Amino acid sequence: MVFEGINGQVSGWIDAHATYYGANQSPSTLGGACGYDNTIHAGFGVNTAAVSGALFRGGEACGACYQLMCNYKADPKWCLRRAVVTVTSTNFCPANNHGGWCDPPRHHFDMSMPAFFRIARQGNEGIVPILYRRVACKRRGGVHFTIKGQSNFNMVMFSNVGGSGDVKAAWVRGSINKRWVAMQRNWGANWSTTSVDLRSQKLSFKITLVDGKTLTFLNVVPSTWGFGQTFASRNQFY
Repeated sequence: MVFEGINGQVSGWIDAHATYYGANQSPSTLGGACGYDNTIHAGFGVNTAAVSGALFRGGEACGACYQLMCNYKADPKWCLRRAVVTVTSTNFCPANNHGGWCDPPRHHFDMSMPAFFRIARQGNEGIVPILYRRVACKRRGGVHFTIKGQSNFNMVMFSNVGGSGDVKAAWVRGSINKRWVAMQRNWGANWSTTSVDLRSQKLSFKITLVDGKTLTFLNVVPSTWGFGQTFASRNQFY
């Protein structure tokens, strides 16, 4: 699978830097700006990262996978030679506009602590130079759908998405009205529509990823669904 990097660079390795979240933070809770309530339950494990705005793209990067390598040539003291780790983008690292590492146009990964120490030596509390590239996401099981919202405000979080991992467009169809309705990105991995009442209907979804691949998930949510429930499909992007 071939991905295009930022500014159209074909997926060779791209220079960036990495830090890690505070040691007192559980990586399972670092869903932040993508809306993943628990990144482990969402299927992403502990290898997650908040990415700078140049990579986050207003939430489009939520669920995308990146292979990271510490740049041993640039920092042999703190980088582990030839060590690589694959992380999922699950949060946004905001700019502080005072020369911070997440300020535009910098490419930066603020990683979970377990992921960071897969590629860097312990004892370095600062920052390391890295090389990164987009890779396909390998997920166990099918895509997950978490029903959020209330009344006729329908919001769905897509998680455990394989393939390129990042959702470009989505549609929902109820078993009663039987027409595909376009959804809009509400924030992060959460997509919504207010144009149709979907209560007491089986729900089907159609998802298109950034790489152009589309899958249809027919009747993946039963008519007895309730807000707050998560349903797993059998279909997956590869």
